[in-house]
Amino acid sequence: MFSEEQTDRIIEMAWEDRTPFEAIEFQFGLKENDVRKIMRTNMKESSFKMWRERVKGRATKHKFIGGTERFKSKNQRSI
Repeated sequence: MFSEEQTDRIIEMAWEDRTPFEAIEFQFGLKENDVRKIMRTNMKESSFKMWRERVKGRATKHKFIGGTERFKSKNQRSI
């Protein structure tokens, strides 16, 4: 479905604390559950569990906080 380069970028964005899932959806058309599946498939189980604990309930992983759109950078929208 995605090239190795695209998959690597999705994983990188998912690990970044300040990159919201909505930015990944905007660029790659993947909902949070789809990102979770990619992470589970491409990571060791222990790394996946560590990532899930980090993002679970983390406000910065969601775009609209206090009514403002949160993308890490303008460049992310065009990758």
